[in-house]
Amino acid sequence: MEYDNKLERVAVLGAAGKMGSGILLLTAVEMADLSLKQENRGRTFTIQAIDVSAEGLSGLMKYLRAQIIRMAEKKMVWLRSVYAGSADLVENGQIIQEYVFDVLNIVRPTTRMEAAFDCRIIFEAIKEDPELKKEIFRKIEAANPHEPWYFTNTSSIPIAELDRDAGLGGRIIGFHFYNPPAVQKLVELISSRNTVPDLEAFALEYAGRLGKLVVPSNDKAGFIGNGHFMRDALHGIREAEQLPPEVPLYQAIWMINKVSQDYLVRPMGIFQLIDYVGLDVVTYIMQVMKPHYPAEELHSALLMSFLKMGIRGGQNSDGSQKDGILRYEKGRPVGVFDLVSGQYVTAEQFRETCEARLGPLPSSVLPWKQVVGSKTKEVFFSSLFTEIKSMETLGARLALDYARRSREIGLQLVAGGVAPSNEDVNTVLLTGFFHALGPIHNHV
Repeated sequence: MEYDNKLERVAVLGAAGKMGSGILLLTAVEMADLSLKQENRGRTFTIQAIDVSAEGLSGLMKYLRAQIIRMAEKKMVWLRSVYAGSADLVENGQIIQEYVFDVLNIVRPTTRMEAAFDCRIIFEAIKEDPELKKEIFRKIEAANPHEPWYFTNTSSIPIAELDRDAGLGGRIIGFHFYNPPAVQKLVELISSRNTVPDLEAFALEYAGRLGKLVVPSNDKAGFIGNGHFMRDALHGIREAEQLPPEVPLYQAIWMINKVSQDYLVRPMGIFQLIDYVGLDVVTYIMQVMKPHYPAEELHSALLMSFLKMGIRGGQNSDGSQKDGILRYEKGRPVGVFDLVSGQYVTAEQFRETCEARLGPLPSSVLPWKQVVGSKTKEVFFSSLFTEIKSMETLGARLALDYARRSREIGLQLVAGGVAPSNEDVNTVLLTGFFHALGPIHNHV
C-alpha cells in the first residue's frame, strides 16, 4: 500500500517540543498500528525523533510512555484481537505493556539531522522562523535521495514561499495541528498551487486515520487561525490602550481581558490567550504576516514593551502556565504586570474598581463551561446580545465593539481569499480556539 509504504520511514523535526512531541506520539502510534497488521508483519517501521535538545528527548520518551498507556486502555478490544496469537499475553496489563514496547520500539530519538536523510516523510515542528525552516529543508533535500514529502506545522508562513525558496518541487503541505496535537481535533490543511496531488490525498487520509477534523485554508500568511487571532489580539490591545487616561494600563488590560472572556463567553480572555501562546511567539507571527499585509498595522509596541521587561508567558514543561502579562496561580489570573512599576499588581487591589467601571455583567450571561456544549446555545447568545445591546455600561459597549470587530475580521478572511467560507472561519474558532460562538454570526 502506498500509505503504508510512505509511513515506513518518517522523521519529526522538533520532536521534543510542545507541538513536535504530540505529532510524534500520534504518528508513532499510527505507524505501530500499521506494523501490527498481518500483511505488514516482517516490515520495519521507524520514526526519527530529531531535536537539538538531548535533555528534551529524554523527557519526550517519558511523555510517550505515559500517553501510549492511556491510548492503549481505550482500544483494548482491538489490542486483544491483535495479540490473540500470543499465549503469554493474557491480562490487560500485559497486553498494554507489549503495545507500549511495540510503539516505543519504532521511535529513534536523536540530535542528528542526518537521521532524516533516509526518510520518506518529514514532519516539521520547529520554531516559526521561515529562514530556519528553509535552511533545514534545503539540507535534507541535498542529502535525501527519496524526494521526501514535507508536512510543515507552520501556523503563518505561506507554503508556496517555503516550497520555492527551499526548492521542494511541490512536495510540501501545510498541516497545522492545534495545541495540544494529541487532544485537539482540528487541523488546518494548506496546499499551495504547486502541492503534489498525491501528497494532499495522503494528508487527508492520514488526518482521517488520526480522527482529525480538517479545515482547508488558502495559502495566505496567517491562514485562518492566526489570521483571526492576531487581529483579534491587536483589537484587544488597542482597546486597552485607548481606555480613558484615568484608568492605569494594568487595570485596562484586566478589564479588556474580562470583557473578552466573560461577556463574549470565551474560555480565556484575550490577554490570557496571548500569555498561553507566548508574547514572543505572538510577536514573531505578526512579523511573519506583516509584509504580506502592508496596508495593516500588524504590530504591537505594547507587546514589545513587555518583552523588553522580560515578560514572555508560554508554558512550563509540565504544561502549566508561566506568568506573562497576567500573573497566575493554579492556572487562574490573579494579577497584572505594571510596566510603570515593573512589578505585578495583585487583582485584589483593583478588582472592585475595574468591575465598577465596567458595570454589572448581563444577567443572562453564563460561564463558558455551561455554554460551549449546549444544544441551545444559539438561543442563549441571541438573548445575551439582546441584553448587552440594551445596556448603557462601559462593559457592554466594549463587548459589542469586540464582537463586531471579531465578526469583521472573520468576514475579511473570507473576502480576502484566506478562508473558503464563513463556516470554515467559524469551525476554526469553535474547534481550534474552543470559542462557544463562531465570530461570524448575526447577533451583533
